[in-house]
Amino acid sequence: MPRIQIDLPESFVFSTEIPLYLSHINYGGHLDNAAVLAVVSEARARFFQTLGYRELDVEGLGIIVADAALQYRSEAFHGEVMVVRMSASDFGSKGCDLPWCMLDKASGREVARGKTGIVFFDYAARKVARVPEKFRLRASASGE
Repeated sequence: MPRIQIDLPESFVFSTEIPLYLSHINYGGHLDNAAVLAVVSEARARFFQTLGYRELDVEGLGIIVADAALQYRSEAFHGEVMVVRMSASDFGSKGCDLPWCMLDKASGREVARGKTGIVFFDYAARKVARVPEKFRLRASASGE
């Protein structure tokens, strides 16, 4: 069976640091595979904040995670600080991808990479909505 391959952009528009806590670590003593998505979710919320949004209020709309793909590249351990880099790309009419990369701050070692597909959602109408143009412009123009 072929493995998932994720190509990353040449540069990212956002970066944040997130320390690994005991709750992120599994019985094997390293970063739990499910906790990777929790760390990425925190980074995504911070990315939206830097753009002036909350995940439930992007120009009056919320977002829904439609899909996620990731590759684990190396172990990570309690106390390490992860640098999570993120961008917005591959815009469609209703959503976009958020490619990301997670690195250990001290060594630069790549821990994981992936992309999260999001769609915009009108929670009042309970239906998928168009990507807000202001979000598209902000997400495309933001910088580290």
